[in-house]
Amino acid sequence: MDNISDLPLRPARFVEHKLITSILDGTYPPGSELPGERTLAGLIGVTRPTLRESLHRLAGQGWFTICQGKPTKVNSFWENGGMGLLSILSKYTDFLPDDFVIHLLEARSTLLPVIARLAAANKPEALLGILEQAKTIEDDAMIFTRFDWNLQISMARYSHNPVYVLIFNDFSSMYEMLGSLYFQMEEARKSSRSFYLEMYKNIRNGGKGIERIVYATMEKSIDLWKNLKGNNL
Repeated sequence: MDNISDLPLRPARFVEHKLITSILDGTYPPGSELPGERTLAGLIGVTRPTLRESLHRLAGQGWFTICQGKPTKVNSFWENGGMGLLSILSKYTDFLPDDFVIHLLEARSTLLPVIARLAAANKPEALLGILEQAKTIEDDAMIFTRFDWNLQISMARYSHNPVYVLIFNDFSSMYEMLGSLYFQMEEARKSSRSFYLEMYKNIRNGGKGIERIVYATMEKSIDLWKNLKGNNL
């Protein structure tokens, strides 16, 4: 079962939910064609205008290709989707492949070291103010999750590159779920606490080598996540 709220959905939102889950669970796999509008509307239990509205919205996100007079084709969302799909997929984590989180963390390992360097150069005092709080952070998974996310999104903002902010904004809802699992591990909390303090000292001393510090910690977080998932299998 996916993790969408159990609260009733508006008709168009309900259609989108049904269509996305049907793609993710293999009912309509990439490369397949949807039934005709009349049939599909009947299967879902909505009017054709409501179905059409939802199909066009999802097509704009990369889920479908709509051609007048031809069946609607299901796209490979990994190939046709954009960054905005991250926030959508965060609501359907039960359908995602096991290696999706690893790929997400690998992408972060590429981006965050550069972002940290720019943030340390542009806003060192602001960054130090956040890292100062790590000295007294409570040993609690959710508190660590919120602190860690605030640090990351703040670094994206301090980088003065708005594209980084847009990218990390799409991570936000998914990160809360992943972070609450990750920081349940004592080793993860211990590693992150050491990372925060190492960053603090590095920035106080001019910030040279900050990329190396961030990259090493991001790579370690991937190994810790693999251990977490391995222990839960």
